Amino acid sequence: MQIRHKANRIRLLSLTSPQMRAFHFSWFAFHVCFFGWFGIAPLMAVVRDDLGLTKTQIGNTIIASVAITVLVRLVIGVLCDRLGPRRTYTGLLLLGSVPVMAIGLADSFEAFLMARLAIGAIGAGFVITQYHTSTMFAPNVVGTANATTAGWGNLGGGTTQILMPLLFAGLMMLGVSETLGWRLAMLVPGVVMVITGLAYWRFTQDAPDGDFSDLQRADERGEAPAATKPGFLRVARDPRIWALGLAYALSFGVELTINNIGAIYFFDHFELSLASAGLIAGLFGLMNLFARTLGGIVSDLSARQAGLKGRVRWLFVALSCSGIALVAFSQAQYLPLAIALLMVLGLCSQMSSGATFGVVPFLNREGLGTVAGIVGAGGNVGAVAAAFLLRNEAIGYQQGLFILGLVVLVLASCALLVRFSAADEAREAEAYRDAVGAVHDGDALSLR
Repeated sequence: MQIRHKANRIRLLSLTSPQMRAFHFSWFAFHVCFFGWFGIAPLMAVVRDDLGLTKTQIGNTIIASVAITVLVRLVIGVLCDRLGPRRTYTGLLLLGSVPVMAIGLADSFEAFLMARLAIGAIGAGFVITQYHTSTMFAPNVVGTANATTAGWGNLGGGTTQILMPLLFAGLMMLGVSETLGWRLAMLVPGVVMVITGLAYWRFTQDAPDGDFSDLQRADERGEAPAATKPGFLRVARDPRIWALGLAYALSFGVELTINNIGAIYFFDHFELSLASAGLIAGLFGLMNLFARTLGGIVSDLSARQAGLKGRVRWLFVALSCSGIALVAFSQAQYLPLAIALLMVLGLCSQMSSGATFGVVPFLNREGLGTVAGIVGAGGNVGAVAAAFLLRNEAIGYQQGLFILGLVVLVLASCALLVRFSAADEAREAEAYRDAVGAVHDGDALSLR
């Protein structure tokens, strides 16, 4: 995608430039999406007792919460190409807030299942976050920008695990019953989503020079108009996209799985209180504060040394480490050791996710939204597959996580299927050098 004036620096304390406003609003929007998407997960022990859910039914609700996201991410990617990230994100946040608040009306398994299915659409916000930063940042920092915004967004999985049990406990202290407490607690993330959606519309724009619609009308965009952009099927014919989708299934799929079962795993396996189990599970999500960013930083540094091949090799290494960490965590019987291995798993799996989207922007610039949508959907496919495994009454969570770790370890080599031509390597190497040179020269690309 030929968009001018991409930023080649990330100035975290700045909100004056459109690039940094997109950076901060996109990660915060996805953070809020996670708040709504997984707000109910740390309260599942209470919901289980209130609605009388079985382990299989809980598994089905987990599958519903991530399965629908596969389809919505594919659609959202196309909408980003057509409408731009600003309109797409605003619409997703406002519409997604409805089922988040409405889940409190569920009084049966079927109603609860449908609510979690509808809420799952919010997870598509990830695609918009990655798309928006990819349009705003130059090759020398795009991996870091993508990884950081996604990581700080995924951080919502950790804060949710911590905040929702505390919010629930606060309602209990006010005399609210458990049956009503979890329902009232879910109003909070819904309201925050509405506020964030309105702010996204007010303070962001699609590209450094303005919204896509304005740039197209002014003939300033320098690329084919939306009507002639490559279609979904044309972009999807590239097998490298599906290889990256599998890699993301092995990384983000594991992260979603831990977000969904982490609290109830520690609650049941180590016989902890709901608040303690949620706090420990939340530590996994809190690793996103730096872990996914680290994956993106190493990807950018690898590109400096070895070009696009360096990005791919780093992804393979990170995925392999993630598989080893998951196998080790699944076998931990001593609580302090389990917590330590959970942190290692969080580091490796989240670095893998960051490394994946350090490669995505270089596959098809004209169809970037479609590429991000397909790869992003892969993460949810991985989570769905893991949920089917873990819902089996004959397989405990511990055994299921062990099997999942072996699968990640065996399939990590899928990353090496992503290859680039000599022409692609040369073109991106030149773009990288130009971006780095602009930083040294202090030209208009850098953020002030």
